[in-house]
Amino acid sequence: MSDNAVSVDIRQITLIEREILSEAGRPADRPTRHVVAGAVFKNPFAGQGAASNEDLARLAEISVEVGALLTKKVLARFAGLERPRAYGKAVVVGTDGESEHGAALIHPRIGLAMRRGLGAGPALIPGNAKVGSAGASIDVIFGGADDAWDYDAMDATTVSIPGAPAPNEIALFVGFGTTRVNARVQGASAERVAELVAEIKSSAK
Repeated sequence: MSDNAVSVDIRQITLIEREILSEAGRPADRPTRHVVAGAVFKNPFAGQGAASNEDLARLAEISVEVGALLTKKVLARFAGLERPRAYGKAVVVGTDGESEHGAALIHPRIGLAMRRGLGAGPALIPGNAKVGSAGASIDVIFGGADDAWDYDAMDATTVSIPGAPAPNEIALFVGFGTTRVNARVQGASAERVAELVAEIKSSAK
């Protein structure tokens, strides 16, 4: 069986790799690389109206298959280099589908494939979904893989695939990366944010 063999009708796989060497006249102080893999495949529920729970469950299953394939392709681009510390996911559903098709693909289960590939912890994987026409762009939003409060890992890469998705297709994206170029913004810790939220809730009573 080929590495590309999944039970989904994949028409195209695209790799988008970005390395930023400098910004605002300042050289990058460490490697800044983001790699995104996108798969274009037929939407099995296009044109059928609102998806049933069974339809959405099937799309979640598909996300694990395609997500594992895309994760493998992306992580191969980091072989011998710094381990990614950021990850993200996104999906553009063709216009014969609905936004919930995209939600089923990026929210319930694809993270399992991404975490297995990277060996990452429980940090929430940012996700972005929309319905769009062929060539539509979408931001793959990155967050820390091991720590959701890793501010240096927070970034985004805009991606698109010319001619995809067709109205009856879906373009699903998986991305991994290192850090934002010359990241130096310091944010509040998770503990401090929890304290502030507790204070806000208390004062609102």
